[in-house]
Amino acid sequence: MATYWLADGNTRRGPFPSERLVAEGMRPDTLVWAEGMAQWTRADAVPDLRECFAGNAPENQGGEIASPPPAAVPLPSPQPMPYAQPAYGAPGTVPYPATRNNNRVAAGICGILLGWLGIHKFVLGYTGAGLTMLLVSILTCGFGAAVMHVIGIIEGIIYLTKSDDEFYQTYVVGQKSWF
Repeated sequence: MATYWLADGNTRRGPFPSERLVAEGMRPDTLVWAEGMAQWTRADAVPDLRECFAGNAPENQGGEIASPPPAAVPLPSPQPMPYAQPAYGAPGTVPYPATRNNNRVAAGICGILLGWLGIHKFVLGYTGAGLTMLLVSILTCGFGAAVMHVIGIIEGIIYLTKSDDEFYQTYVVGQKSWF
């Protein structure tokens, strides 16, 4: 018995056993994925799931059942478009959105130059970590600033050496706030 993941807009749910998919809101045009499938595919194009829609298939004027759509749904184009649907990857990975807030270079440069102030943490949206670095630097009368600056330099170099995808997965999706 295969288990399937369902894609609803930008969210993926699952895995669900095939007999529960209709109850979970699967329609013929819903994108599904299961272990061993190369890509997300329309539910009505998956041979194991066609029986779920047998009573709902449209008929031609001659009374014959219409042929199913092609097996694979092409992925959206990679060009950034406002409100574009992301390309779905395997469950467990988060799609790299067409429009993103990726401040990798700004955070890296701020980490190297102003690491002791924690500015690079604020750039990434990690307010708590940024305040920690700032307060340690100020409340130790500058002695902690040296340590915080070394941490900032290391983090700035790490940010700048990662690819956009690695940075996005680690610091935006994974919310990793230190190193």
